[in-house]
Amino acid sequence: MITSQPQVHRSGVVAVIGPPNAGKSTLLNRYLQQKIAIVTPLPQTTRNRIQGIVTGPDYQMILLDTPGLHQARERINKEMVRIALEALAEADLALFLADAADDARKRERQKEDWLGWLEQIRCPAVLALNKIDLISKDEVLSLLDWHCSLHPFAAAVPVSALNGQGTDALLHELVSRLPEGPQYYPDDIPTDATERFIAAELIREKIFLRTKQEVPYSTAVLIESFKEDELTGRVEIHAAILVERDSQKGIIIGSNGTMLGEIRKAAVKEIEKLLACKVQLRLFVKVRKNWTENEQILRELGLRR
Repeated sequence: MITSQPQVHRSGVVAVIGPPNAGKSTLLNRYLQQKIAIVTPLPQTTRNRIQGIVTGPDYQMILLDTPGLHQARERINKEMVRIALEALAEADLALFLADAADDARKRERQKEDWLGWLEQIRCPAVLALNKIDLISKDEVLSLLDWHCSLHPFAAAVPVSALNGQGTDALLHELVSRLPEGPQYYPDDIPTDATERFIAAELIREKIFLRTKQEVPYSTAVLIESFKEDELTGRVEIHAAILVERDSQKGIIIGSNGTMLGEIRKAAVKEIEKLLACKVQLRLFVKVRKNWTENEQILRELGLRR
């Protein structure tokens, strides 16, 4: 009589680290099949650690999307790098996401920094070379060799998080290296992030997409009120946009409030999709000088212990 072997279930934490704008949040959203992490063309968009829960028939992978690793000078940037590196301490597996479209000279300049970050990995690590849709096949092979010379990666997978190329193969590599374990979260839970947090992030994304130079990096969003009307089912949100200077406040508001109106309209559209209900969003712009160095504000934003 032939007895079937019990199916092995794997579960564990994967810390997703790498340089800014490499596509970490895009990859997370693709695996979750919904938008949890905001995405913009600007580096250092992600500030907090965001946990995504990818559940399959025989696995549950907890992905930790982290801020991009960079040389940090300001306090807020130092906290972002700390958040990214601390994610490694609780990971069963590290996923280092590199940008295949990066300039070669930039890569060489950053090589020493990368070596320092990679030295801090104490668990098995997988390399994902992202944005391969932007380069030739010969360049892919050359770049894989270059990156694999920096660290003894358990596997290296070329992918395009944007169009999905290679992401199934990468998922297989990650899951196969997770330890055996139970399912920790229900099937329908994609993240542990609160709706308040995601709403604030979506507002911040619209600011990043519509403002220039230092303005996006000098803004933060705090949700001051988040209430559901029991009769109508509509959610009313009051959010404060923090800036560091009066001139930045003027840019965010715009001529006759046009910029603030565009930000509000675009954010409402995405928040309504997230919450599956009507949303009334009220935005207020507040000047908080040097908030990026203010420990209390950084703590409110989840950027301090």
